[in-house]
Amino acid sequence: MSQKLFNDFNAVSAKQWKQKIQFDLQGEDYNNALVWKTNEDILVKPFYHADDFKTPPPLHNTKASEWKIGQNIFVADTKKSNLNAIKAIENGAESIAFIIASDEVLITELLQNIDLNLVEIHLNLKFSPEAYLKSIPLNTNVFVHTDIINNLAETGNWYKNLNHDFSSFLNSYTYINSITVNSTLYQNSGANMVQQLAYALAHANEYINQLEIAGKNLTHIIPNFKVAIGSNYFFEIAKLKALRLLWDSLAKAYNITSKCNIIAIPTKRNKTLLDKENNITRTTTECMSAILGGANTIFNLPFDAIYKKTNAFSTRIARNQLLILKHESYFNKVNNPTDGAYYIETITQQLAEKALDLFKNIEKNGGFLKQLKTGTVQRKIKESALKEEQQFKNNELIIVGTNKYEANEHNIKNNIEIYPFVKTKPRKTLIEPIIEKRITENFEKSRLNYEN
Repeated sequence: MSQKLFNDFNAVSAKQWKQKIQFDLQGEDYNNALVWKTNEDILVKPFYHADDFKTPPPLHNTKASEWKIGQNIFVADTKKSNLNAIKAIENGAESIAFIIASDEVLITELLQNIDLNLVEIHLNLKFSPEAYLKSIPLNTNVFVHTDIINNLAETGNWYKNLNHDFSSFLNSYTYINSITVNSTLYQNSGANMVQQLAYALAHANEYINQLEIAGKNLTHIIPNFKVAIGSNYFFEIAKLKALRLLWDSLAKAYNITSKCNIIAIPTKRNKTLLDKENNITRTTTECMSAILGGANTIFNLPFDAIYKKTNAFSTRIARNQLLILKHESYFNKVNNPTDGAYYIETITQQLAEKALDLFKNIEKNGGFLKQLKTGTVQRKIKESALKEEQQFKNNELIIVGTNKYEANEHNIKNNIEIYPFVKTKPRKTLIEPIIEKRITENFEKSRLNYEN
């Protein structure tokens, strides 16, 4: 019946659509009126068509129906953290990420009464882990995350020194057979999407180079990419799809057969103190992008995370957002919902191509570590961040509740429990650290000063 219906209509080419649009514009220029450029220098058209593709877009083979609901738990008190994890699991969490700052934390106590066959565990270690690994159970549902390059980029220093940290990394790989690339720092500090993808790939390549030199078996390496998701809905979907394409290209060069694992979390970059409830809307759409883009595990960001200590209310809201998306909005029913969408497929391809070009340029100029050492990566991120902040200042970038429909809130200072702005702590560093900064910080500082 539907096929017969479509037989009554003639196919319309991209050229015919554009001619019709141009006619309706009544003489106004098509490019000036309807085509806009992103901060990644990608031109976005008003419509996309099958004619844009020489061959049909490839199937991406993601498993968007299998994404897991995650919850982060910072470990200060081991027994309390264990109880918090058990409670989170009882309330719908399928994956727990323990953030461990000290090697004195006993893993056996932390994982007590947690069924590792049913629950995915991520151990985010904030220290050199070599001697600690033997206490961690070998289980396919337990992921150990250490990222010495991320620590260098974020703090400006190695844990101890280059030789020690890479020696520890190589020894750790023998045990966990995986690498972790925490690229959230790049997004949260203002890098555009092309930079985020290229830096994540170059970051991963540094590890693979070291493993190859050491003669490690790379065939079944498990790569874990931690990615921050922003508010550009369709572009963020495309970003994750592009990341998988880029990893496949890099893996092919090293004869690696494994697919990458993507762990997503909403960005801090666009979160606000003013009209803070808007952060719930932001994180919801960001989690939606992560799901449709094919993230394996999603850890939501509580709406008050930038200015309040961890609390039961906002943690429950964050988890419930994911539960609603999964069990009430049915964001777990289709594996590849965006495959074949001309707009998203086109953006995916452009992001991947531009990121690959930047990656090649980084490698040509000595690799990611050298670019960090010379300050090139830091400078490029700063340029992108300042451009975005200027767009916010000029009202070209709208953040609702702050520079549009400004919230008429008072006594904001009374709600602040942790310092929400960039913290400065003068210290000696090997390289200039990459600093996370929210877009609205300067505006909010002025608003708080006005309250005085």
